[in-house]
Amino acid sequence: MIADGLRLTAYLGERDRAEGRLLADVLLDLYAQHGIATSVLLRGIEGFGIKHRLVTERLLTLSEDLPLLALAVDTPERIERVLPHARALHRHGVITLERARLLSTPEHGARVARDADAGLVPDSHAVKLTVYTGRQERVASRPAHLAVVDCLHGHGVAGASVLLGLDGTVHGARQRARFFARNAQVPVMIESVGESTTIERALGDIARMWSEPPSSSEPPMTLERVLVCKRDGALLAEPLQPPATDPSGLAYWQKLVVYTSESARHENQPLHSALIRRLRREGAAGATALRGQWGYHGDHRPHGEAFWSIRRRVPVLTVLLDTPANMRRWFAIVDEMTSEGGLVTSELVPALRAVGPGVEHGGLELAARHGGGFG
Repeated sequence: MIADGLRLTAYLGERDRAEGRLLADVLLDLYAQHGIATSVLLRGIEGFGIKHRLVTERLLTLSEDLPLLALAVDTPERIERVLPHARALHRHGVITLERARLLSTPEHGARVARDADAGLVPDSHAVKLTVYTGRQERVASRPAHLAVVDCLHGHGVAGASVLLGLDGTVHGARQRARFFARNAQVPVMIESVGESTTIERALGDIARMWSEPPSSSEPPMTLERVLVCKRDGALLAEPLQPPATDPSGLAYWQKLVVYTSESARHENQPLHSALIRRLRREGAAGATALRGQWGYHGDHRPHGEAFWSIRRRVPVLTVLLDTPANMRRWFAIVDEMTSEGGLVTSELVPALRAVGPGVEHGGLELAARHGGGFG
């Protein structure tokens, strides 16, 4: 079954609090209480937000409040019910709403496989497929996240990254990582980008992994439209330039995601760190870097941490949010600094609310679909 869905993303800090507790914990409790089908809490490794304060795990004095992303994915009705509560709890910072197509596999993957084979992937040049599975979940005697990434790579999908969740909900039940535990069901998010026809072919094989032999827990999956702007240093397209608002006056926002490796360098600095610092210096609204556990981009083979490697080769995703008009300037910086590699995508964000000291931008009413559904 393929249905409309929404993804709610809250950008916050590790030390942010609400109701006398850590805000991240309160938000995940909220998602569990409302039975949100899928949610994931991710920790960033570097970034800055509306207060323009840099935080990074690379320096002890700046690592006390690392960025967090709390994502919740479900039907529009369920996300809209939880949204007022999330907004009241998260009084400062950024919240976004993005449209996605929900894929469910009620027959252990066979239904989605048939839908993919029938050509029901959105009609777009490129799409983003996100698969949510458990840390220790296995298919065909292999860790599920490795099997999914290998499948995507084998089909020629442009890139895929495995992001390890700290907390979340799986089929509406909370799964929190704990010390001295296997944490088998704590969610892992596999985010991939590729041409729609390539993703379509891979999607059928991914669904069939959970049907042969039958699995008791099929993975939630979402599809979203994206524009691939750069791949392996080559400029393919400029970010879309929509009007500032839709016909009813609701603003469009834009997201750039830069997929690189932690070993990538720019002027003897990690590329993601150099990019974040340059964007902050130039006045961008905010950016967050997330470290993956496994993945690839371009023609590289899937890779991750290696004990014998001096440099970490894990994927890093750097997420940048701003208005489309401002994004022209930030994309020029991204383009300059990714001249030798990386994958860069652009997406429209139909709702964004940013609140800081004396500043409030945007709102959480969804702007109209633009460009045949992009955004």
